[in-house]
Amino acid sequence: MKVLKVELDRNRSYPIYIGSGLLADTALLAQHISSQQVMIVTSDAIPDQYPAALSAALSSHRTEIVKLRDGEQHKTLHELEKIFDRLLEKKFSRNATLIALGGGVIGDMGGFAAACYQRGIGFVQIPTTLLAQVDSSVGGKTGVNHPLGKNMIGAFYQPKCVIIDTDVLNTLADRQLSAGLAEVIKYGLIRDAAFLNWLEANMPLLLARDKQALAYAIERSCLNKAEVVGEDEFESGVRATLNLGHTFGHAIETGCGYGHYLHGEAVAIGACFAADLSRRLGWLDDQDVARIIEVFKAAGLPVLPPPEMTADQYIELMGVDKKNVDGKIRVILLEAIGKALLPMSVEPAQLQQTLKNYADR
Repeated sequence: MKVLKVELDRNRSYPIYIGSGLLADTALLAQHISSQQVMIVTSDAIPDQYPAALSAALSSHRTEIVKLRDGEQHKTLHELEKIFDRLLEKKFSRNATLIALGGGVIGDMGGFAAACYQRGIGFVQIPTTLLAQVDSSVGGKTGVNHPLGKNMIGAFYQPKCVIIDTDVLNTLADRQLSAGLAEVIKYGLIRDAAFLNWLEANMPLLLARDKQALAYAIERSCLNKAEVVGEDEFESGVRATLNLGHTFGHAIETGCGYGHYLHGEAVAIGACFAADLSRRLGWLDDQDVARIIEVFKAAGLPVLPPPEMTADQYIELMGVDKKNVDGKIRVILLEAIGKALLPMSVEPAQLQQTLKNYADR
């Protein structure tokens, strides 16, 4: 088992455990769950064997399981109420613990519920998708979607720990595996060029689910994420660079309808947009952009935008983004491969040119 740490202030630091068989590790769970009341929030997409194994490991506790509908289209306030309903029906107290067992949607919704219920209860992340393991489970971002904007309603709320059981990837769909690789690639692009080199050389192993390769990719990704979050917990600076491709990607998810594109798929397309714009503004060259496109393609990810979306639609949807200031659209661009720039404002004309020309590839 590997143990990393997210270093925060005021005694709020927490560990990230990475290893095989951790879902059923009673001793590990006991270190972070002191209360008798435990709410397991999972989804109908999670194989029954995983909540069953977790419940068995927590047999000495009073556990309840809530199953939510999976997918970005169900990441809503209405679906969130199911968690609150059960917490209240079963009279869960302020010292209870909520465990999010699932992908990024479950982690975001479970964390938001934990942050809100009685103004905050214990929270543990047990991510079951590659994307959640390498990104959304670490850092304390929680929330839900709104028809007008993705993740616009939420809170920063850190877990007590993140438990990454690599065995759960055995049952992960190929499309979900590729979607997770989009966030893995992102770390190489924004701050870890050596890692990107490794990814390019080892992509066949990752797609073949080689255990050692996947474990290394998860560890290296979590290490990058933990360092950034430790430096900038509330995204007032460098943490914003983790959103490479997300402003474009969120527009795709919203414009096409939540669930049509997986989050990682939309981020891959968005990162290619960002690379193209970075080239137009003079930082990247043609070879850099081609390399970025190829690594996403090698991971089995889409790199071309949905043909039904117009440049005007992108600009309208990108106007609803947490990075924007005073009505100006701000995006994350690359100064070089392995070095991201802080959010910068871009003019609609610059975006129009990139959106039109990249879509015509």
